[in-house]
Amino acid sequence: MTTEKIRVGIIGAGMRNGWGRDAHIPALRALSDFEITAVSTSRQETADETAKHFGIPHAFADAYKLVQHPDVDLVAICVRVPFHYELGMAALNAGKHLYCEWPLAATTGQAEQMRDLAVRKGVHHMVGLQARGAREFNRVRDLLAGGYIGKVLSCTMIVTTPTWGAEFTRDWAYMADRSKGNTLLTSVGGHAMDALCFCLGEFKELSSVVANQRQQVRIVETGETIPMTAPDQVLVSGALQSGAVASVHLKGGFANGTGFLFEIHGTEGDLAIVPADPRQATYIQVSEFIVRRAQAGKPLADLPIPESYRWVPPTVSSGLPFNVAQLYMRMAEGIREGKCVSPDFDVAVKRHQFLDVIQKASDTGIRQII
Repeated sequence: MTTEKIRVGIIGAGMRNGWGRDAHIPALRALSDFEITAVSTSRQETADETAKHFGIPHAFADAYKLVQHPDVDLVAICVRVPFHYELGMAALNAGKHLYCEWPLAATTGQAEQMRDLAVRKGVHHMVGLQARGAREFNRVRDLLAGGYIGKVLSCTMIVTTPTWGAEFTRDWAYMADRSKGNTLLTSVGGHAMDALCFCLGEFKELSSVVANQRQQVRIVETGETIPMTAPDQVLVSGALQSGAVASVHLKGGFANGTGFLFEIHGTEGDLAIVPADPRQATYIQVSEFIVRRAQAGKPLADLPIPESYRWVPPTVSSGLPFNVAQLYMRMAEGIREGKCVSPDFDVAVKRHQFLDVIQKASDTGIRQII
């Protein structure tokens, strides 16, 4: 087992904004297993700026040079979804371990190709379904497995996002185009459905409505109107493999009311995951939550999370870097010990395929048996 640091090259970490800068860099810098050795952005001056600010040795405007560099063991892809496939395939062909943000690719077929190549190359791979790193979801998963609320009867999930509303900024306008692969269903829906299935198990059948209520949206900076083909409402109802029934409502462009709710009802009690700060927009993969529980007819009360659910050192702060760091810790274990860790690309392909089933149920109006 090697004790050398795992050298990481991050594709997409400009200083102006971005998930790479706000989550991946602080997460990796707080973990002793890793060293950031390279960064790539779309322009050399921005790559140089990031490298200088964080003390990163190598900076590239060409991401393909980063994936080929001998000082990079692991590539982290933090750019827009349409670029995941080509960059991911290049990293895998170069024999690099790969962490790719969710969605893994713009289509299920592309995701399958990435998974298959990762397996052939024998590298370690992880997809950024960060709710699997959240202490609250892991605690609920374990409580349910231990029979804490008896037999699970049903669950309800509500997930809202201000995106996919009436307006888009110019930077995010591409998400109005369904073909780009980053939609309410694929992005928010992927994170939400994966969190639900992580806690409760997979669906065995479902019906759905995937609706595009806003065919035209406005660009904030220019006032121009562009078409929107991506959905802004998703409803899923069905039954899980356990027999429990489940309902999920994803709401785009939503600002008021219930921002997020995940309730699970059993024969001997109830569990709920709710936002720690309901005044803030909630993102299931990164927001902070509170677990609440009720047994024997008592009212819901907060349930403490044991310290064992924190896998990262105290140097990792709460907020955006936390769940990312939790997953990186799992990936380090996999690389060090030569074992598969979840969520890998197998999980990603399974989730892509499941989202296709949701879309098919809506398109056909026919309940789908999985």
